[in-house]
Amino acid sequence: MITIIDYGSGNLRSVQKAFERIGAAALITDDPQRVSEADRLVLPGVGAFGDAIGQLRSRGLVEPIVAHLGADRPFFGICMGLQLLFETGWEGGEHRGLAILEGDVARFDLASGMKVPHMGWNTVAWRDVAGGWAGTPEDWYYFVHSYTVRPRDRQIVAGTTDYGGDFCAAVRRGRLFATQFHPEKSQQAGMRLLRTFLDA
Repeated sequence: MITIIDYGSGNLRSVQKAFERIGAAALITDDPQRVSEADRLVLPGVGAFGDAIGQLRSRGLVEPIVAHLGADRPFFGICMGLQLLFETGWEGGEHRGLAILEGDVARFDLASGMKVPHMGWNTVAWRDVAGGWAGTPEDWYYFVHSYTVRPRDRQIVAGTTDYGGDFCAAVRRGRLFATQFHPEKSQQAGMRLLRTFLDA
């Protein structure tokens, strides 16, 4: 069973439906006990960093997430679910994240004329650390975000995307995998990643 964490963010049902399309049962829950018992955990989300981490804390979800990751059980973070893994988010002030990964989350600093948020389809340059998660240069993924993660340890960067310069599009450490893009909106390339997660 795949467990999708509900902390009041949108996009949960679309993630659940994406797993159902590939024949996988997925439960949406904000129950800390169910999260702590999960075999495979998904942290999706859209919105503001401070609000998101505040909701995780108020619902008692931080501890079971940290325990799951500490045990190196399969974990998939999507968009905000990637950003929350880091130590600090700078959206609307300074906010402490889950601090699973070293680094921070900062607003795009782009040349004049480039739009923020970054929204639309882009390819990903996969790195060796991605292993079996890696796609091909012809795969396109859907992004919508104004902030980007800045990992201190570049060895965990599984893929990068060029938008006014390279930024981190995916990370991998052990059985933790997380993407800035939305696999549930990325058609066949995204479905392949969700299938990979089933075997992680």
